[in-house]
Amino acid sequence: MTGGCANTLDGTPRPDSFVPSIENPDPSEAIDGVAIVEYPAALHVGPNERVAYTYSPPFGGRHDGVWAKCTGVVYPQAIRTENAVHSLEHGAVWITYNPDLISAGDIDVLAERVSGTSHMLMSPYPTLDAPISLQSWGHQLKLDQASDIRIDQFISALRLNPATYPEVGATCSIPPSIFNPDNPPPFDPTTPDPASPTTVPE
Repeated sequence: MTGGCANTLDGTPRPDSFVPSIENPDPSEAIDGVAIVEYPAALHVGPNERVAYTYSPPFGGRHDGVWAKCTGVVYPQAIRTENAVHSLEHGAVWITYNPDLISAGDIDVLAERVSGTSHMLMSPYPTLDAPISLQSWGHQLKLDQASDIRIDQFISALRLNPATYPEVGATCSIPPSIFNPDNPPPFDPTTPDPASPTTVPE
């Protein structure tokens, strides 16, 4: 009589349902709460211009010609939205949080997901109307807790998903002489003045 505790499984392993495939190019459509907006590749604005975005945080539309470094950078300060949106066009996922609505422990949990991972960035967003918000190009998900399983689902579905962002193959690296992650362009919490010549539409 032979014995053992190993079992043989027949069949083909089932892939993660939140990893993009030819059959399922945008798995985020199955994630509860994801907002999806169609944004074509967008025009650039200058460093002194502001975009009147429809959503806050924005997740598509016009943006600065320079992208925010998104090589797994955890920014301790809020950064200019127009630079961050350009990072999304390169296939990055941008995690934001309201420092007044989130615990220090949850910030640490989010930072662990981002730190050192290509095409990821994270920064506080003081005017955010939820504790946490995730953005990729044309996609957004707002959440209450860093333990929410949908965070990993969103990242799996949309980070570097060639079906959902315009500039496939674009880098997240950038020389510090062009964008310095230690001294990034600052976040402006005010609403852009529609009458200002430096305000441009989304």
